Amino acid sequence: MENDDRIITATPQSKQVLPSTNGKQENKENATKYSISVNSGYDSSDKEKPKIESAGVHNAEIYTKYYSHPFKRVLIFFSLFLIAFAYGLDNSVRSTYQTLATSSYSKHSLLSTVTCIKKVVSAAAQIWFARSADMFGRTTILIISIFFYVIGTVIESQAFDVSRFAAGAIIYAIGHSGIVMVSELYVADFSNLNWRVTAAAAQVLPNVITTWISGNITGSIDERWSWGIGMWAFIFPLSCIPLLGCIVHMKYLAKKNNEDIWIAFKKPQDKTWSEFCIDIFFWKLDIAGLVLLVAIFGMILVPFTLAGGINEKWKSASIIVPEILGWVLAFPLYILWEFKYSKYPLTPWNTIKDRGIWSPLVISLFQEFAYYMQSTYMLTLLYVAVNQSKSAAARINKMFSFVGVLTAFFFGFIVAKIRRTKEIIVFGISVWFIAFGLLEKYRGGLDAKAGIIAAICILGFGNGFIKFPVRASIQASAYTHEMMGVATSLFLSVASIGSAFGSAVAGSIWSNILPKEIEKRIITNSTLAAYAYDSPTKFIKSYKWDTPERQSVVKAYEVVEKVLIIVGLCLLVPMLCASIFLRNRRLEDVVSFDKYDKEQQKADE
Repeated sequence: MENDDRIITATPQSKQVLPSTNGKQENKENATKYSISVNSGYDSSDKEKPKIESAGVHNAEIYTKYYSHPFKRVLIFFSLFLIAFAYGLDNSVRSTYQTLATSSYSKHSLLSTVTCIKKVVSAAAQIWFARSADMFGRTTILIISIFFYVIGTVIESQAFDVSRFAAGAIIYAIGHSGIVMVSELYVADFSNLNWRVTAAAAQVLPNVITTWISGNITGSIDERWSWGIGMWAFIFPLSCIPLLGCIVHMKYLAKKNNEDIWIAFKKPQDKTWSEFCIDIFFWKLDIAGLVLLVAIFGMILVPFTLAGGINEKWKSASIIVPEILGWVLAFPLYILWEFKYSKYPLTPWNTIKDRGIWSPLVISLFQEFAYYMQSTYMLTLLYVAVNQSKSAAARINKMFSFVGVLTAFFFGFIVAKIRRTKEIIVFGISVWFIAFGLLEKYRGGLDAKAGIIAAICILGFGNGFIKFPVRASIQASAYTHEMMGVATSLFLSVASIGSAFGSAVAGSIWSNILPKEIEKRIITNSTLAAYAYDSPTKFIKSYKWDTPERQSVVKAYEVVEKVLIIVGLCLLVPMLCASIFLRNRRLEDVVSFDKYDKEQQKADE
């Protein structure tokens, strides 16, 4: 595979430019839009470098100078480790409690609906948080994210019906997205490109621990899912204290040394407060684009998860109208707004059209799509069709993260030496074909346990060669530190959209095929069939493994699982095709390539 060392540069665009006294062009407008252009090489004789426009990025580069000592860097990453440990463990147990909660409402089939809504909101939230973090600073967004995380958790834990539970899940998803986004930005701020894979994996190393203890927690709390979710409203904020302490210390050192700290929220003298707020929140944060983005995926994907079931609703207005509005109204409006009216589009075409950007985005989309095809109902499958306890099922399900993080972390040291990622990514995608093949073979029954564990471990092994290297690849394709945040937010947002597609399609297949398969096998009792479908965790308590009713449901699960896995297997093909178009840039020992050019220029001088 070819090595592509062409440089992708951020170049300012504006509607009006005037010649300056030194013969160069300056923007007449204060607002700057960045585009991606591909050059055969960067002219080191050009002394003018891309300027930082955002207070968050400018201040971050100052703060990192005061934590450049190895001990302080370890302190930062340990603080990020604690945060990742908290939200990672929370996410591990919450997925189990979400299954129990929806089952307790006799609405287990809505599990995919709740997941889909969370992922749609997360997609928009990550872009918003990335922009806000660059504009207002990492600390401000971290605090806002903690607030949403806590409020959403409290609402979820106290919900007594699925509607309130979903509302809490949405608010929690906003906070969780912000925490993940800010953590990713800190990883990028404090690590160089060649070490980016190891640094990103190190931050989520807690998954190695949570894999083994999450099952014990869910097993000990058992059916008390309300407390299992609610306790994170005070545990998670406590985990953020060390990082906040480091941030305060960095700010203190910067002010002590009279650094040029930019004020994030400062009104220009030529604007009123209303004009300033409109410029910031409506234009620069593109609120209209965010609303339309959520509307598109919400109206298109969520109905897929609701239309099936014992009583199909495909012909009802509540399903048809949102689908039509999503495709006919929201989608065209979003395209029109982003390409014609938005000053700061969420999906800037000049950025996305470069293959160094769009190919990682395609991989991210289909990877999450394929993953959620098999994982959305994996816990339920392990409970009902493989006869596993809650703790055992939780551990098996989390083996993916356990193996994936360890693989990425240790292989990251090799990436730091070879400094290339393309071949690694192609290998990882190829491994996923094997894993999905095993999942198709082992779908239910006591004998399927070993096969499912092996498949999930192989899936995690392949993920270690895909997710983190692809993220490093897209960040390497962003020339400046400022563009790196944009590229990272697009990567994470597209991943969330892929997750939403996966959970929506999985939910649609599950709700349309499973009820019919259960009814086909339990012909004499339609009430029991509905009970087995809507409340599987209660059903298995009443009907033990050797009962005919339980075995009938196991056979039905095997049928629907086969369809889910085959769809996921097909989604790996576009992933493999997209990997061919990846750039294979050499990962230099710098935060971003504009810093590398500056160092090269000094050496030349």
